[in-house]
Amino acid sequence: MRDSDPADHFRTDHLVGDIAGRSIRGGAVTVGAQVLKIVMQFGVTIVLARLLKPEAFGLVAMVAVVLTFLETFKDLGLSAATVQREAITHQEVSTLFWVNAGLGVVAALLMVPLAPLLAWFYGEPELVGITLALGVGFALSGLSTQHLALLRRQMRFSTLASIQMGAEIIGMAVALVAAYEGASYWALILQRIVWAACMALGGWIFCRWRPGRPGRLSQVRSLLGFGGYVTGSNLASLFVRNMDQVLIGWYWGATPLGLYDRAYKILLLPINNLNAPLFSVAMPALSRLAGEPERYRRTYLGMVEKLSMVTMPCAALLVAAPDLVVRLLFGPQWVAATPIVGWLGLAALYQPVSYTCSWLFMTQNRTSEMFRWGLISSGLLAVSIVAGLPFGAEGVAASFALSGIFVRMPALFWAVGRSGPVRSLDIVRTMIPSIVASALAVLAILALRRLPVFDAATLGPALALVGAVAAAVTLICFSSLPQSRRALADFRAMAGSLFPRRINA
Repeated sequence: MRDSDPADHFRTDHLVGDIAGRSIRGGAVTVGAQVLKIVMQFGVTIVLARLLKPEAFGLVAMVAVVLTFLETFKDLGLSAATVQREAITHQEVSTLFWVNAGLGVVAALLMVPLAPLLAWFYGEPELVGITLALGVGFALSGLSTQHLALLRRQMRFSTLASIQMGAEIIGMAVALVAAYEGASYWALILQRIVWAACMALGGWIFCRWRPGRPGRLSQVRSLLGFGGYVTGSNLASLFVRNMDQVLIGWYWGATPLGLYDRAYKILLLPINNLNAPLFSVAMPALSRLAGEPERYRRTYLGMVEKLSMVTMPCAALLVAAPDLVVRLLFGPQWVAATPIVGWLGLAALYQPVSYTCSWLFMTQNRTSEMFRWGLISSGLLAVSIVAGLPFGAEGVAASFALSGIFVRMPALFWAVGRSGPVRSLDIVRTMIPSIVASALAVLAILALRRLPVFDAATLGPALALVGAVAAAVTLICFSSLPQSRRALADFRAMAGSLFPRRINA
């Protein structure tokens, strides 16, 4: 990025001509980096699960609910506003920078009175120190919110991936060393603080834009309105979606919460993490195509189709063989998490696609509708969590998964498809091949597990056999359906664009 022209940090006109190519290349880079991140997180989680007790994860999980809530408050949806806006100025971004920096400090200060309240609520005195220490990350991350948003707006995905991977690697390394040295839950706290510091440093190093003096808030009223609706929707959703961990910790204690927290992270977060890089690609790409309805529709549905083809069969594997996954990744001391993993695997079938609906609301500037739907969805989810709580962590997981399939997801598709280029039936039709393939994969795995030869297999070969059967059934199904055959051809074309063959003269 040239320093001679500050406007270069905000221009997007040069992106539109090759929006498809940039999206493919950017998607490959960000998804590839995210997959590598997930693999590393799996490995680190496995090691930490053997170095730390479930209570350590449970204690940090009790504070993590508040962290997620305040992280959304600190952003205030202003990073998305910077990416979505067709034209934006240096003064506007400078004002948003100082708003985000101030909110980061406010979030850190809010952790001071919250620390004793959390310790009293859960009956865990250790939460005072944990809460105060974790608040440091907010002040750090607020300083780079707009720098990272400008990198996304410019679709500089390789740079973003480098920053994120560097922060993850350094944070994980610190956590592993600390856990090995007997730091207990402090290893997890250090990981988050170091990650936030590295992200802030990387944002300032790789984005050479520097903020100026803030302007009047009235000059960015529309941006604040956009971000406010996004934040309101996200906060309502986060409050209720984290209610499960709050209530399990309060009602059943740290050990059941530790089991639930590990099951949730090992299943939903790796799959949901794919939504984060895809959002980074989809938000600028769809925002630039908002004035071309048919091209917008094709682009969105193409993303949803490929996302469901990748994630739904993986979730089906977890539904059909949760015991094998738990035994391999966590060891015998975590066997009680098996039914939780199975139910959350069912939720993982639809979660990634349902999250993409937020892309439609935001890129079509329908954030007020997104806010209203967030309130309705949060109410439905709260009812399901309370209904499952008397039956333990497994009951909460089952209620969460089933209510999503039969109530929340259909209602969300109806809400987002009421207007705009993408209709509800478009989304459903796009998912059908993946639904069929996943169902057949589950049936094939269940049939395989009834064979006597499977009982004789050890853990590693058994899981490899289950994975091979699921992959084979999925590929056969996709190859047999015309719609998914075209998607497979798109995958091959994407690979060809990334790795073109050299043609000798």
